[in-house]
Amino acid sequence: MKIKLALLDNDQNYLNRIVSVFNIRYADKLEIYSFTKIESALSALESTRIDVFVSSVAFDVNTAALPKRCGFAYFVDSADIDSVNNQRAICKYQKADLIYRQILSIYSENAGGVSETRFGDDSCKVIAFASPCGGTGSSTMAAACASYYAAKGEKTLYLNFEKFGSADAFFSAEGQFDMSDIIFALKSRKANLSMKMESCVKQDRRGVYFYSQPKVALDMIELKSDEIIRLISESKLLGSYSYIILDLDFGIDSDTIKILKQANALVWTGDGSEISNIKISRAYDALAISEQNEDVPILNRTVLIYNKFSNKSSRALASNIELKNIGGAPRYEHASVSQILDSLSSIEMFGRIC
Repeated sequence: MKIKLALLDNDQNYLNRIVSVFNIRYADKLEIYSFTKIESALSALESTRIDVFVSSVAFDVNTAALPKRCGFAYFVDSADIDSVNNQRAICKYQKADLIYRQILSIYSENAGGVSETRFGDDSCKVIAFASPCGGTGSSTMAAACASYYAAKGEKTLYLNFEKFGSADAFFSAEGQFDMSDIIFALKSRKANLSMKMESCVKQDRRGVYFYSQPKVALDMIELKSDEIIRLISESKLLGSYSYIILDLDFGIDSDTIKILKQANALVWTGDGSEISNIKISRAYDALAISEQNEDVPILNRTVLIYNKFSNKSSRALASNIELKNIGGAPRYEHASVSQILDSLSSIEMFGRIC
């Protein structure tokens, strides 16, 4: 499916140039309509069912009258302008691929999230780690999974969205920017978010890409579900990652469910203890009820990893809990986080997640 894009500008030469570039590079992604008169453009929004409408700031567009399905932004002359009249702004004098990414971002937000887009991003798999059992090593498994795919030569991004979590607990690299800079860009709705992401991302010695922990935990607490979804969407739209690993606090509230629906797979971690099994069982039942009440097909994408499983004190889940067990990891005594990651990242069970 192609994104239907309408461009309105009184500079016909500019329109000819950008349409020509888009047709050469993105002919399979975009269906483009260009206009120099606002009346013609507005008429086409309905008749042609335009998905994204970008207008020169020289035109006075009544955005409240635009179709709800249609995303909107203003063309501006400077990259320093982030918004105009509370609408996103796109600098018209920048690389075509940057304009294209911003158009994709607008479409993605208006389409309701990554899982609903259909423009060639299916090659990127999103795997979420969010276990109902505290202390069973869910974050360690998420970091190990990211390391596993990176070791396989897959470009992998690790995103830690835990309120008090830290990517720096597992990965390290030089760089002055961190997750606080990304959160600020999200909050201010900067049109050049993808550029900010590329400037802030770091690469660990294992090959994993990540954002360092925010300066203070309060920054992460202020991050809303829609902003998390936008960051996931933008990460996919960059087109370079094969895997995105999400490290999340567990929940089945509506905000968490919206995030989980973006994932190709959800991974729960348990240790086989009585308490762990009880929590997994109760979470399974609660999620099953949610699936009956709402359109949240998540359980069929959920798998289980056993961590620190003991043959003496641990027990497998009851047979009525239909979770796919993809494997497990032993307990590591007196080992550093780095040593544990190095060992876990070679275990083939991560390749069975999705």
